[in-house]
Amino acid sequence: MSADDASFLIGIRSLRRTLHRTAELRFEEFRTADALAAVLRDAGLEPITGVATTGILATVEGERPGPHVLLRADLDAYPVDEAAEHEIRSATQGVSHACGHDVHMAAVAGALIRFAQNPPERGTVSALFQPAEEVPYGKRSGAEAVLEAGVLAPSYDAVVGLHCWPSLEAGVIGIDDRIAMAAKDAFQVVVRGRSAHAASPAEGRDAVVAIAAIVTGVHLAVGRRRDAGDIVAINVGTIVGGSSQSALAASASATGTIRTTDAAVRRRMREVVADVCDGVARQFDIGVDVHWANAMPAVENDPRMVALGRRVLPSVAEVVRMEDAPMTTDDFALLTALGPSLYFKLGVATRGVPAAPLHAADFTVDEECVGVAVEALAALATSVLAERTDPETPKGDGK
Repeated sequence: MSADDASFLIGIRSLRRTLHRTAELRFEEFRTADALAAVLRDAGLEPITGVATTGILATVEGERPGPHVLLRADLDAYPVDEAAEHEIRSATQGVSHACGHDVHMAAVAGALIRFAQNPPERGTVSALFQPAEEVPYGKRSGAEAVLEAGVLAPSYDAVVGLHCWPSLEAGVIGIDDRIAMAAKDAFQVVVRGRSAHAASPAEGRDAVVAIAAIVTGVHLAVGRRRDAGDIVAINVGTIVGGSSQSALAASASATGTIRTTDAAVRRRMREVVADVCDGVARQFDIGVDVHWANAMPAVENDPRMVALGRRVLPSVAEVVRMEDAPMTTDDFALLTALGPSLYFKLGVATRGVPAAPLHAADFTVDEECVGVAVEALAALATSVLAERTDPETPKGDGK
C-alpha cells in the first residue's frame, strides 16, 4: 500500500468513526446524510440528497458509455444502547450501529471516491445510501421508498450490497451460492377479550392468557408442521396487554416474524399462525385477528455475479462459501429487481476473539474490515465495467 493509499484508508476509517458516533434511526438520518454528502462533495462529486427523506445518490461517469453498476449502503442504526465504552461510542442514547451500517456506508463511499479520483474508461458507478433498512412491524421499507422516489435508473448491469458478518474474521469475505438473506413475513395478533375483576374471572375473557396460549401454540405448532429439511425461524418479539394486576385484560397483542427460504414452506408457516389463532379463539371464547405486514422476499444472488465474486475477490481477501442460508433479512431484496445482484458477507471479527452477534449491544468490528470492503466493492465494480460478469462467456466490447 502506498502512502497515498494509507492516507486514503485513514480518511475512510475516520468517516466510519464519525458515522458511528452519529447513529440515527430510520428516516431520521439527517446528520448521517450531511456527513456523507460533505465527504462526497469534497471528492468532487455532486450527490443528490433528500432521496426518500434522507437518502443520497451519487454517480461517477466514465469517459465512454458502458455498463452501469449500483453500490448500496444502508444509513440507519438500531434501537439498542451501545454497551462498550470507547472513544467512538454512539452519542445518541438508545441508538447504535449494532448492525454495522456505519461500515457499509464508509465502504461504499470509499469505493465511489476511488472512482471519482480515477474515473473508469467506460461505464458508470452509482452509490445509493438508503435510509430505513431496519423495518419495525407495519412500517415502510427504505428500499421501497427509494424505488418510489424515482431517482434510480430503470435497470443496472450489476447491483452490489454487503453486510457485516460477525461469524467471519476481518479479512474474509463470504459468498452465498444463491440465498444471501431469507424471506420475511411480519405478523400482529390482536386478541379481543372482556374485562372482569380478578376475583371473578368467569365473568370475563382473559386476553393475556389467550395471547400467551397463542405464543406458545405457534412455537409448538411450527415444530410439528415443518419437515426435517425445512429452513424456518419464527419469533414473537413483542407482547402488550392489560392495565392492572387485579383485572382480566380486555385486549392484548403480539408481533413476530416468520423467516424462510422456500415459498411453499413460507405459505405453510403462515397457515400455522392462522390455525393456532383460530383454535385459541374457540378454546377461550374470544376474538382474534391476525394481520400481516412487511412481506420481504429473499435476497437471491445472481449466478453470474457469484461466479464473478469468486473469481475477482480472492485478490482482495480470503473468500469462503457460505454453507447455510441465514435467517436474517434485508430490503436489498427489493433492489435485486433492478439487475444481476451480489450481496456478500464482510468478515468483521478480530482474529481469535469471539464476536458479538448482530443487533447485540456489544456488537463491534475490527476496523481492518473497512479497507477490505472498499477494495472488494471497487474490484467488483471494475470487473463489471470491463464487461466480465460471466467469466466463461465474456461479452463484446460494447462498441
